[in-house]
Order: sequence, then C-alpha cells, then structure tokens
Amino acid sequence: MTFTQNFSVVGNSLTWSAIIALIPILYFFWALAIKKMKGYVAGLTTLLIAMILVVTFYKMPVKTAVMSAVQGGVYGLTPIGWIIITSVFLYKITVKTGQFDIIRSSVLSITEDRRLQALLIAFSFGAFLEGAAGFGAPVAISAALLVGLGFNPLYAAGLCLIANTAPVAFGAIGIPITAMEGPTGIPAMEISKMVGRQLPFLSVFIPFYLIVMMAGFKKAWEVIPAIMVSGASFAVTQYLSSNFIGPELPDILSALVSLFALAIFLKFWKPKTIYRFSSEQEIAATVAINVPKKKEITYTGGQVFKAWSPFLVLTAFISLWGIPVIKQAVTGHYEGANVILKGVNALGQALTFMPEVPFLHEKVIDGSSGEAIAAVFKLEILGGAGTAILLASIVTKYILGMSWRDWAITLGETINEIKYPLLTICAVVGYAYITNSSGMSTTLGMVLAKTGALFPFFSPVLGWLGVFITGSDTSANLLFAKLQQVTSTSIGMDPVLALAANSSGGVTGKMISPQSIAVACAAVGLAGKESDLLRFTVKHSLFLLLLVCIITYLQSNVFSWMIP
Repeated sequence: MTFTQNFSVVGNSLTWSAIIALIPILYFFWALAIKKMKGYVAGLTTLLIAMILVVTFYKMPVKTAVMSAVQGGVYGLTPIGWIIITSVFLYKITVKTGQFDIIRSSVLSITEDRRLQALLIAFSFGAFLEGAAGFGAPVAISAALLVGLGFNPLYAAGLCLIANTAPVAFGAIGIPITAMEGPTGIPAMEISKMVGRQLPFLSVFIPFYLIVMMAGFKKAWEVIPAIMVSGASFAVTQYLSSNFIGPELPDILSALVSLFALAIFLKFWKPKTIYRFSSEQEIAATVAINVPKKKEITYTGGQVFKAWSPFLVLTAFISLWGIPVIKQAVTGHYEGANVILKGVNALGQALTFMPEVPFLHEKVIDGSSGEAIAAVFKLEILGGAGTAILLASIVTKYILGMSWRDWAITLGETINEIKYPLLTICAVVGYAYITNSSGMSTTLGMVLAKTGALFPFFSPVLGWLGVFITGSDTSANLLFAKLQQVTSTSIGMDPVLALAANSSGGVTGKMISPQSIAVACAAVGLAGKESDLLRFTVKHSLFLLLLVCIITYLQSNVFSWMIP
C-alpha cells in the first residue's frame, strides 16, 4: 500500500493546511517556553500530536507514520546520539583524571585584565568546549570560571551566552551540520562550506561586541590589538576548516588557534591599564586575593601538553576520518590496492548496514515529482564520527593512565546523564522525519514561498525560532531543514544557502532559549533569576539575528559568488 503526499489537506486550502502543519510547532513552543515541560516530554508529546495529525488530515497510513518516526529515531541515535555520547565522554575523562584542572589553570594564569579574561574564557575556551562537548558544558563551565575570578554572576552568564554565538553551528563535533544531510540529502560538506562563509563575519565581530558590552567603546579600543588577534584568528580558522576539512573540527581548531594566538600575543603585549569592574563585590575581591596562592601550583609545559592531549588526539582522529580515502575505507567503499586500507575496508563493510525501512521504503510517493521515496536505515558503525571519538577516548585512556574499570564506569555515567536529552533528540528527529514524509513541511514551505524575494532575509528567522524553542541548533536544523530546502528551491534561492542560514540564524537564538538560560543560571548560582538573564540577552539576540538576515540576503542577491 502506497501513500501519495497531498499538500492541501483541508478543503484544498493551502493556508488552512499550513495551520494544521503548524500545530505541532506551536505546541512544542508552548510546551517548552510557556508550560516549561521537560524536553523529552515535550518532544514525545509533539511527536504524538504530529502522528495524529498526519493520520487524520494527511491520510497517512498508521504503519507508514510509525515507521517514519522510527527511522528518525534511529537517525537520532546514530550518528547524532553516538557523537554526543562519545564527545561528552571524552570531556568527562579529562575531568575524572584531574587533567581538566590543569587545562583550566593554563587558561586562567595568562592575564588579570577582565576584558582579556572574557576573551580567553567566554569566547575562545567556551568555543573549544562547544566543539569538544557541547551539550551545555561551554556556558556552564566558562561562566563558573568567570564567577570564580570575580565577575558578577549575571554578567558572567550573559557574556558566556553571547560569546557562544560564534561556535554553536559547529558544536559537538559538527553535529548541527551533519544532522541536516539526512532529511535533505544535501552533503554535510556543502552546508559546512556555506556556514563557513557566513559565521566568520560574526566571529570576528563578537569579541569586540563583548568588550564594548563590558566596558564601553573607549575601554574596548584600549585592547583592540588583542580583540583583533582573538577574533581574526578564530574567523580565519573557522573559514578554512569548515571549507577544506569538514563540519567536525571548525570549533575545536578555531578555539585552539584563537586561544593560543591570544595567549602568545599577551606575552609580548600588555594593556596600559588593568581593567576591573567598579562594582565588583567583596567576595570577588576575596577570590582575587586568593588567586595568587592557587598559582603557587605551577605546571610544566609537559604537564600542560599532556592535559590538552585528549583533544589533540581527538583532532587527529576526526581529521583522519575526514580524509576521503580513509572515509571510503571505514564506510566500506574503498576500491584501491593499499593492503591496510583494504583490511579496514573489509571491517567497514562488515560494520555498515543499510536495511530498508519496513512499510516506508518506496511506499511514499512524492507529491511534486510522483516518484517513490527511498527509505533506509543508514548505520555506519565504523565510519561514524562518534567511533573516531571513541577511539580517541581509548588512546586517551592510555595517555592519562586511566584504568579500564574507571573508563567503563565513566562511559556508563555519561550515558546515564544524557539519556533523557537523547530521548528528546530522538523524538524531535522522529517528528522531523514525519513532517518530511507526510508532506507537512512542504505545505509550510509552499506558504512561506509566497514571501518571494524577501525569503532570503527571513530564512535565518526560522533557525532562530527553532533554537529558541528547542535549545539546540541540531534540533532546529532537523525541524526546519526540509522546509528551508523546499521553500528556497521554489523561489530560486540556493538551498545550500537556506540551510546554512537556518543554522547561522539558529546560533543567535541559543542565548535566549529556556534551556540555555536555565543551564547558565544553575552554573552561576542564579536559579530563579532566569527572567533577568533573558532580559539581559534578548536585545543582543535580536541584533545579531538582524546581522545574519542581512548577510544571507546579500549573499543571495548581491554576493552569490560566495555560495559553493
């Protein structure tokens, strides 16, 4: 039994059909932002509502709807969930072995100037954590570090949320970008290139913007050399890595380059005056007095290198997995003569599974083209980026001298800690797949296409809204990727630009999402003050969103040569 997509399901009215398609999105917004449900509860109930609507109004067979959700859920577990588990696991290994304390010390010992501390910790170090772990760790850790140095808690949380704008699109080993490849069929590398031609404009601007927020234009200008080193080194590396390596490493490489470039620069250049907040509290002064005592514990260059080695090993493995010939081998598609790669290829073939999805494969007829849509479970066990990260964690175990028992216990703790967020992701991805296979996203896209020439300007707003609702650029990309693709194609906009705009626009919504606000407040001891932090960040979110909208519109209509 086949199902043919119909985009006007209510009285042949596209508008009323779009209202039906909007119900799950509006419900999800209400559940998270207003009702404040737990993420997995909101995700599962949204999925249930979507299934009821597609069966009732879109006349999709129950089996087809269920298997579409299952396909999405499996994609949520692998590769998405697998990457999240292994990246958070690697970060936790450094914490468990005490190496993270050395990493933190190596960052905090560089300068006493509050402006430069914000650049090092909120911007560079936060971006590194976003790339290596993501999942709330960047804001939570960097904000706590700033508070420990004497920053006002609300200010520290706000600065870290805003600084986190630059790396979010490539967070957690690039999963927001790679997640869009599944529902759209557009290679992640192409999306990565386009995002890498948008975000660097924000990345070079954010450090200056942060310092102006903190201290005003005059005080920001006093440290403009440091600001330029921080922002320019990050932006250039972000562009190069996203365009020539892939979506997995831009955050890690950009953050490391920015961090080390600024640290080295500060050995030869110092600001004329050391900036401190005039309203610093007494407790902050006490912390500041105690800092020199903590610095009596000095670390050798070898100790610092060892502490950072897990992430250097991670960078090496991810880079290796990104090399085309290696990628072919680990996914079982290598056809060369190299003996070693042939052996890897055999293992890759044994660990790659592409079974058809029952009751879904070629059972859905595209309402536009009339062609049957293929549906398979794409399970690349060896070829997944998550496996590369797991191998890095095994090498790290030996470097740091961690026992297999502690290694396994830490892995179990990691899985246990993020089981509910994983459930949320599976539910959201399941919903995204249902909207695609039923034609709901196409219905919305056909309505949005009526904005015509203005759609390139409003395209990033969808990503911003999605991240505000879900708290995740990955989830927002999964929710709206197909919608962006369909709409952009219908109006003559390059779909790669639209997908990039969704991700780039989404990063500006991260700082106001209820989940991010809650994490930041919890990290700095401001539980119950979430509304204060939201008021602090909302104007900056809207301003940065406007910049992305302008960039996208110009790239679509004036600088189209920038599109890969």
